[in-house]
Amino acid sequence: MKTTATLLAAVALALCVTSADAKGCLKGAAVGGVAGHFAGHHGVLGAIAGCLYGRHHAKEMERQRDQQGQAPTTGQVRM
Repeated sequence: MKTTATLLAAVALALCVTSADAKGCLKGAAVGGVAGHFAGHHGVLGAIAGCLYGRHHAKEMERQRDQQGQAPTTGQVRM
């Protein structure tokens, strides 16, 4: 069981971390690992899920920041 969990963790980290672009993954993995541990000794699964969610959240925040910097597309003129 530990071998499977270790393998899953390695695969998840390989998918999450791409060329030093791990925004949100480390923080999410830490929080998810602690939550998973207390929710039934599933720390590794919690860390994997936390990493994936943290990365998703970081991408969403980056997308929102990019949209706020662009001109409005509703036809309104900014002054």
